[in-house]
Amino acid sequence: MVYPVFIALDFPNAITARQFLAQFKDISPKPALKVGMALFYAEGPDFVKELRQQGYTIFLDLKLYDIPNTVGQAVASIAKLDVQYLTLHAAGGEKMLRRAVENKGADLKLLAVTQLTSFSEEDMQQTQLTTASLNESVLHLAKLAQKAGVDGTISSPFEAQIIKQQTHDNFLRITPGIRLAGDDGNDQARITTPTQARQFGATGLVVGRSITKAETPVVAYQRVLAEWSI
Repeated sequence: MVYPVFIALDFPNAITARQFLAQFKDISPKPALKVGMALFYAEGPDFVKELRQQGYTIFLDLKLYDIPNTVGQAVASIAKLDVQYLTLHAAGGEKMLRRAVENKGADLKLLAVTQLTSFSEEDMQQTQLTTASLNESVLHLAKLAQKAGVDGTISSPFEAQIIKQQTHDNFLRITPGIRLAGDDGNDQARITTPTQARQFGATGLVVGRSITKAETPVVAYQRVLAEWSI
């Protein structure tokens, strides 16, 4: 199985995203890309279609969270964009997750967000008014997502190992919060290097600023790939 490395296109508009991607025009195969809420809301579906026409694998990170019927309809609409991955919040509950699965079609993989990588355990407990540990919450939500038929999770690399132990082998464990050694963690509370994430059991990485803010993004991307595939 090919385990992807997604470059997070955390840019304000399509112009800056295109300028960035121009640096990768000679890279084969093309890198997989994550399009988040900021870029999607700025440019809409047409930019996603443009990227797909250019042959990029797309991870649309919209973190859907609403009543089951609304999320089901949203997933059905997004499936028409021919993206390969889509996020939704596991905290939306089993009914919401099942409705999403029912509407995704055969080629779209759904990834359930457990706890944001910007959350420390204290942040989570205070915000969600819970005494559960971070690992307990993540594992509960991951098992809920698996039961509902979701394809995998989005979680910190630190939780990938416990998710792997408690779910089946084909359950995806995509991990953001990835930094190359020496890079600033910025607003991420739980970060690792690509090598550490692989050792923890991740099956895919999302890498943003370590690549997009690097002096030579292509070199940084190749470094991530090298660490990921050791």
